This record gives sequence, C-alpha cells and structure tokens, in this order.
Amino acid sequence: MPETIAVEADARSRPLFRPVVPRPRTEPMDLFTFLKAARANPITTWFAEHFEQPIVAGEGAIGRITVVSEPSAIRRILVDNAANYRKDDLQRRVLAPGLGNGLLTAEGDEWRLQRRTLAPIFSPRHVAGFHAPMSAAAARLARRVTRRDGQTIDVALEMTRVTLDVLERTIFTHGLPRDPDALGRAITRYFEALGPIDPLDVFGMPDWLPRIGRLRARPALRFFAEVVDELIERRRDVLARGEAPHDLLSLLLKAQDPETGRGLSDLEVKANIVTFIGAGHETTANALTWTLYCLSQDETARAAVEDEIDAAFAASDAPQADALPWTRACLEEAMRLFPPVPFMSRQALEEDRIGRIKIPRGSLVTVAPYVLHRHRTLWDEPDAFLPERFLPGARGRIDRFAYLPFGAGPRVCIGQSFSVMEATVVLGHLLRAVRLERPAGAAPVTPLHRVTLRPAESLRMRVTARR
Repeated sequence: MPETIAVEADARSRPLFRPVVPRPRTEPMDLFTFLKAARANPITTWFAEHFEQPIVAGEGAIGRITVVSEPSAIRRILVDNAANYRKDDLQRRVLAPGLGNGLLTAEGDEWRLQRRTLAPIFSPRHVAGFHAPMSAAAARLARRVTRRDGQTIDVALEMTRVTLDVLERTIFTHGLPRDPDALGRAITRYFEALGPIDPLDVFGMPDWLPRIGRLRARPALRFFAEVVDELIERRRDVLARGEAPHDLLSLLLKAQDPETGRGLSDLEVKANIVTFIGAGHETTANALTWTLYCLSQDETARAAVEDEIDAAFAASDAPQADALPWTRACLEEAMRLFPPVPFMSRQALEEDRIGRIKIPRGSLVTVAPYVLHRHRTLWDEPDAFLPERFLPGARGRIDRFAYLPFGAGPRVCIGQSFSVMEATVVLGHLLRAVRLERPAGAAPVTPLHRVTLRPAESLRMRVTARR
C-alpha cells in the first residue's frame, strides 16, 4: 500500500475548508433502501469501510461487486489487464440512449477504431491552437459578469454558458444552429432525467420495457438530434465549397483511421458530437463551478490565485495555462473533492485475481474516484480543500492511480488536456475581473450524482468587481 500523500505543515496551519458531503453509511441497507438511495443520489450509498479499506468485495443488489481503491490494483484493472474488463451493461444502459455508440460508450474493435481516428484531433498541437478562442470566450464571460457588480449570479449557469461558448469557438466555429442557452437547458434536463438509476436497469430488464428517465429525456434527446443534424448538414455544405474552418467539427468529419484509412460513419460522427457537447461540456462546467465554490470558502487560496493571476496578466493579455500553477492546483483539488465522473465500473470477462481477492467471471469491479480521492489510506486531510497538494513539486508525489478525475489507461478521457486548459484559462480571466462570494447566511452546497457530480442546489454568488 502506498504511503499517505502528506501535506506540508504550513498548509495545514491555516483554517481548512471542508465541504459538506453525505456522511458514509455504517449500517447495512436492505434492497429497497439501496435502490431508493441509489436513485436519489448514488454517492449516499457508500459505506465508511469503502473509504478505509483498499479493496471491499461482497454481494450486492446486482451480484458480486468489488470496490477497488488500491492504486496498484486499479492499474491492473485499467491498464495491465484492461482487455479483461469492459464497461458494464448498467453504464451503457444509462449513457447510450443519449450519447449513442460514440467513444464514451463503444466497445471492442469499434471503440479502438474511433479512438485511433479521434486521437489526432486532441493532439497537443491541436489543443494548443485552441488557446486563443478559449481566451476570447473567457474574456467575454469576465465582461458579462463584471456588469453584474454588486449583484448575485447563478455560477453554474454562467459556467454552462462559457463552456458552450468555448465549444462554439473551437468545435463549431460557424456557430450553433440553436440558442446556446436552450442547448444548455437541454443538456441539464438530459442528465437530470437519465441520472437517477432505474431499478429496471439495475436488474438488467429488457430495453423495450419503458424507463421513466428515458421518457422524460425524450424532448432533450430530440433537441440534441435536431441540433446535430443541422450542424452536420451545414458543415458538409461548407466543406463541399472548400470554405470550412479548421475546427474540431471539420476534423471530425474528415478524420480517418491511421491504420485503415476509413472515416467515421454518420452515426459515429453524430454520437461523438453529442458526446463532446453533452459529456465534455457538462464535466468542465461542473469542475469550474466546484472550483469557484471552494475558492469562495478559502481566503488564503483565493488570495494566492488572485496574486498569481494579476502577475500573469501584467505580463500578457492572454497568459498560457502554464503561467497559472496555483489556479490549476485549485482546479485539480476541486476535481479531487468533486470528481466530474464519480465512479467507473467494469465487468470481468474472465476470472481474475487482485492480490488475495478473486474476481469471478461476469462480476462487477468498481473504481470510484469519489471514494478513491477521499480515501483515508491515500490522502492526508482527505476531506479538506488543500490545493497545495497539486503545486509543482508536491504534484509528483501523488500516485498516478490515486487521482483519476479523467480515468486512466486506454479509456482515459481523450479531451483531458482540452478540458484542463479551458478551465484554467476561464478561471484566469474571470478571477482577474471579479471576486465571487457566497451571500451571508447561504446554506452549504452539497453534491448530487447525476451521471456527473453537480451541486444539488443553485449556486448563487455575489459579484465584486476587482478591476
């Protein structure tokens, strides 16, 4: 077992912010209690032993489940023996109705083809080229929020707007065919409708049986389909005239598998566009929201970020993300406490063994970043917001498989570098312009698991212009 990741004494000497989260359970749950809790908010189903033991195996409502929080064991599941562990049917039932058979949900040869085809789009060279449009979207956000000086704003809504603005400037540079706010609302409705776990999916009932969530999500899914069809049709016309911009949508339509030369089918293109709009936008918007919330509760970290941002902008109108290590550290610490995707599960294709634990064929193995990132054996002050852990020098002491906001192994999030750069740039421009604070007497914000991890309540914050 690796050593606990220690925190420097000077960091621990200041008042520490500990976000309010559901308390781990200590008493057993019957099946009805489990299903009710899992539907309301799955992160309320974790037990204290999950945060204390490296591996917890037992029989659950859907068969044998092994929860793994030991980094070397996680490496075996996600990297060394990844071919033996595929995404389980429950995840696919939840995600596939909206995201189709894109990179996030495809399996086997189909997934490998898509991954090879899309990888060049997210190469460091291409991602670096998106810095200017990201900065432009972030500057627009800063101007918009500064005009609300002295007022309160819905931070989650503003983060949705800016991440959709980034998508328009990097993926769809000819613009979205519909109102971005309407698209943002559709994304929110989709995750709220499909997020609650349906007992029919838990027990593997046939897809033809109606699910309440899917019925509620239909209007949002129809909206998605219409937007994507319009986007593709308009862009194909522009490509035919040789006038298409060099953005992600054009790259997606022209992408070819480097091994076979085959391009993506229309269905694959549509599925991946929906994935970029839905899952990609949603996770970054939530990461930004949680970062701003944590900074509003930690004056020391906020002051360090403001000083760093002021110095960076004194040297450049659009500083690179590398010039903002404190800002990025706060983002990474917020994603530790509130990982965008709070759990991943895999199904064992064949019997395996992890240490002394037997993994039966067909059983579920869960790696839960929400649990892993707060594990008592891996982190010092696991429930506290301490961005110092991720500053240069300290960051290297964190085991690669103890921190998984974007997953790991062959299925690591392909847009990881895009998302981190986008979020850091947005924080830089926004916090240079304003300070965001929770109104006096505001209740603590708690996390809600709806596919991603979002605030359960509206996150309203007061704007004070800094410039």
